[in-house]
Amino acid sequence: METIVKDNYSIRSQTNILQVEAYGPFNDHVTEKYIDDMYGACAQFAGQPWGLLISFYGNSVFSPEAEAALIKVNKYRVQHGLIANASVLIDSSTADIQQLQLRRIYQACNITFYVFSDISSAKSWLEQFLSQSQTG
Repeated sequence: METIVKDNYSIRSQTNILQVEAYGPFNDHVTEKYIDDMYGACAQFAGQPWGLLISFYGNSVFSPEAEAALIKVNKYRVQHGLIANASVLIDSSTADIQQLQLRRIYQACNITFYVFSDISSAKSWLEQFLSQSQTG
């Protein structure tokens, strides 16, 4: 898949991993566009198991509406093969709040997830999880 780059985020795929970089808080318009782009990105996996590696840069606390929208898009992801999520919080003074919100979102969708502070560790964990799920 080609990389989708917007002012607030980018989406690109690498084998069975969808990699997202999100910058700062999303307003309602950006959230809607992100969800539309995400629906398109999920289609490429054709129901095969895949993982999401998402890096949040800055203070990305979600509004209640954004949190509800993210639950909806994650349920869609699961229906299209998502089996695990590795979230990375970078340069955030609100990491504790972000982590609580992400936990609520991913638990509402029954997604295996971990939150990391560096991309390398997150990617390594996700690759290992996906590998084990294919052989197990």
